[in-house]
Amino acid sequence: MHFNTNQKINQVSEKTLVIGIDIAKRTHYACAVDERGHVLQKSFPFSQTKEGFDAFYERLLALRATHEKSVVLVGFEPTGHYWMNLAAYLCAHGIPFIMVNPHHVNRSKELDDNLQTKNDQKDALVIARLMRDGRFS
Repeated sequence: MHFNTNQKINQVSEKTLVIGIDIAKRTHYACAVDERGHVLQKSFPFSQTKEGFDAFYERLLALRATHEKSVVLVGFEPTGHYWMNLAAYLCAHGIPFIMVNPHHVNRSKELDDNLQTKNDQKDALVIARLMRDGRFS
């Protein structure tokens, strides 16, 4: 699907819960923000297992209800093959997801704090804010 920048930005409204996920081999980190980029849920870990995905899904539903959001949008970097299980799980549960360009994440992180260090919790927030701004692949 080809979007222009305005269409990408318009995917996020005041009713959208934006979830950024930093994908890893064993433990992923997710962070939730609103349409203005305010953190609704600090980064939290969940494992690369069905139980971990179920716990993530339950938290996602709780966040959606707590913050009165009707739309959920999940985004992550396609890291190796580790994202595929999560993508299949999200599809099975009808949750749309977006793949974020790793180059954009790296550049945004450098601009935010001028550090190139890897931090899974910070990466999840950067991914969520990139999605909010419509800067994804």
